[in-house]
Amino acid sequence: MKRTTISLIATTVALAAITGFAALTAPDGGSSAGAEAAARLPVERSSLLCPAPSSSEIAETAYTSFTPAGKTADAKDGDATGGAAELKPSAATLADPDTAPKKDEAKKKDTAKGGAGKDGAASGAKKPVPGKAVLALKEPGKPVAAKAGGGEAPALVGTATGRLAPGWTAQQTTTVPAGGSRGVLGVSCTAPDTDFWFPGASTAENRQDYVHLTNPDPTAAVADIELYGKDGALKTTLTEGIPVPAGSSVPVLLSTLTSEPAADLTVHVTTRTGRVGAVVRAADDKTGSDWLAASADPSDTAVLPGIPADATSVQLVAFAPGDDDADLKVQLAGATGRITPAGHETLHIKSGMTAAVDLKDVTKGEAGSLILSPAQSSETTPVVAALRVVRGKGDKQEVAFIPATAPVGERATAADNRAKGSILSLTAPDGGAQVKVTASAGTEGGAQAVKTYTVKAGTTLAVAPPVPAGLKGSYALTVETVSGGPVHASRTLTLPQDGIPMFTVQTLPDDRGTVAVPEAEQDLSVLDD
Repeated sequence: MKRTTISLIATTVALAAITGFAALTAPDGGSSAGAEAAARLPVERSSLLCPAPSSSEIAETAYTSFTPAGKTADAKDGDATGGAAELKPSAATLADPDTAPKKDEAKKKDTAKGGAGKDGAASGAKKPVPGKAVLALKEPGKPVAAKAGGGEAPALVGTATGRLAPGWTAQQTTTVPAGGSRGVLGVSCTAPDTDFWFPGASTAENRQDYVHLTNPDPTAAVADIELYGKDGALKTTLTEGIPVPAGSSVPVLLSTLTSEPAADLTVHVTTRTGRVGAVVRAADDKTGSDWLAASADPSDTAVLPGIPADATSVQLVAFAPGDDDADLKVQLAGATGRITPAGHETLHIKSGMTAAVDLKDVTKGEAGSLILSPAQSSETTPVVAALRVVRGKGDKQEVAFIPATAPVGERATAADNRAKGSILSLTAPDGGAQVKVTASAGTEGGAQAVKTYTVKAGTTLAVAPPVPAGLKGSYALTVETVSGGPVHASRTLTLPQDGIPMFTVQTLPDDRGTVAVPEAEQDLSVLDD
């Protein structure tokens, strides 16, 4: 008789490093000694999905891919580079985002008339080739960039392995100088999941909002979309779910799903089978367009960091997905501490309904972050939330969105920063913190720069981040919590165009580059005859 011993920890480590999740529970529900002493190991595989950037023929899109130097997974045998990280065009984008509604046709024609200026497709950007990597990252610490022009740039699907997997980040920044989809549209490419919340969408006459669903896997996914307005769930035309074929992307115009126009909506995307990446492209007749990323998971506290100092309009949209109403305290964390917006000390959100509050120019010249917390500490109800932020006045307005975000945690990164135009916002809602900010080398040259910041409790620190010495191209910003916290962060990128303060805001949640793996002493034994 031969006895083969299989270590439980070895199995757990392998699964955790590959999937990013691991759990170990002792018999009878008790916690094991191994689970109490968990080690953190770098993940070995990461996936990211970027939506189809624009349908405008004068759009120009910049892609940036980056993995921070530091914690890495071990190289695989026979892999001299220690891994790979590539973004490739999806198999297909199955619908033209501007063909469904009649009201969009005029906007498409207006966009076409804009011509290709210095920021348009005529600037030398290349059309992605199916099956060929748009971006291929070679090593940690050195970002790579590429461009795509026009309205036919596809969604991208990417995977990073080995030493390029932990903390892998990709940014998609699209500039549309004119037309109905005018603006700077920025989005951090998302990891695939099965559940997303988007407060801040709309089916109003002046809005054209699409939810983009991208499937990274070799089998089809089926997604459901639920819409919630101020009076609760809206009746939709969906009965069978939305099929998303393998490796493909599907944009869905929200106004085609319901006959009920709603100025303020919460969109809930789930999957019946498979998983997708999901993000909303919002366009407004007056204020341009940008991407609305998913809110952090429902929580009784929400932090929305990085409202620009010169914001002329700030609208809060929140939703309570549970069975109970939510009563929230509304506070703005500025440079010196927290204040309560006059007339908006609290917010009541009915269960299953979307609430919206016009905070006007709440920052009044001082950058800040909005903090939502239970009005009564004994009554906690999970919510999701986002901000619709406008800069500029008259016909020179521009919109961006700031969803509630998870803390920076151990580390977080924002790619595609320029020599000018980036602002990093850091807020510590509960206690003071110290963070290290690393500016990577540039995509075309430059030396890394590092700076440490102290964030006082209950404040927002908005700074022009360090810039690599001798910068050529764009660069990535990596934020690490050194002590204290938690810290929430966002990066604002401003690219003015013809007097319009075009901008976009990306939040910086933990990059989940490591996973907790319990150190277990238990062995599983297999007896072989």
